[in-house]
Amino acid sequence: MFKKPVLFVSLLLAASLMLCPALATTTFTDAHGNQIELDTSLESYAPFALYGADNAARKNETNLGDLWTDALYWFAASGRIDEFFEEDDVLNGSASVDVPQDHIVALWNGGNLRADIPAGRFNAETLAQVLPYPNKVAVVYMTGAQLTEALEAASQGLPFSADTEAACASFMQVSGVCYTVDLTKGYDAGEPYGDHWFKAASLGRVTVTLEDGTPVEPDELFAVITSNANFNGMDSSYIFKQAAEENERSTITTAVVRDVIWMYLNEALSGRVPETYAEPAGRIVLAE
Repeated sequence: MFKKPVLFVSLLLAASLMLCPALATTTFTDAHGNQIELDTSLESYAPFALYGADNAARKNETNLGDLWTDALYWFAASGRIDEFFEEDDVLNGSASVDVPQDHIVALWNGGNLRADIPAGRFNAETLAQVLPYPNKVAVVYMTGAQLTEALEAASQGLPFSADTEAACASFMQVSGVCYTVDLTKGYDAGEPYGDHWFKAASLGRVTVTLEDGTPVEPDELFAVITSNANFNGMDSSYIFKQAAEENERSTITTAVVRDVIWMYLNEALSGRVPETYAEPAGRIVLAE
């Protein structure tokens, strides 16, 4: 007498599964050898190519660099970042970005943009080709003087050449501020740092302004949104590591960078990259 209800429930469950198919995924091996599952149902559209391949983002500002850093800036400025702070940050009252919105800056090194996004529809696997590293979003609080030094050190390989390709991996794409690199001046190389870089012995090659053209003051506080790799001093990012150690509110969140790019594409851009990204926005000037 109990068989019919059990059979009915089984049939109902089977029908439900047919109506709700399994999530479409593909396996991707990242640059650290980790096997990760990507949701291939995530899609967006760009009516033009976004450039990151062939060292494009190591040479100059690119439209992909603009999109990438805008996504990180949006993540912080919108408050979406708040739910991704670690428990310790919540307990010590640091679970938000604590500067005015015009003092939020996103920086992303060109060596961490590895592929183009071709015109047309693209998915999570495309983004994984662009960023094959398991980077997480980090917040580094630094002064205007430290921000200027960070950008000076990051630009030390410019102008790009075959000899400076490795050093130019540190060159920063940017959102939230603008900067100029005076290529008529040489980089004042100080103490060696890593395999390809030197700390800045003095400054003067890079000038930084807010988006409205206001000069960045040395003692102003900025929240720099970047990757955990830069937070930990990768490439030329010695000043990131130093600044993070000096300000205990600096932290690495639980947010995966590729996921944040999807949030921006879907929530802020409604799944379509607008024409404003067809060309670089002019945030970086390489003055010769």
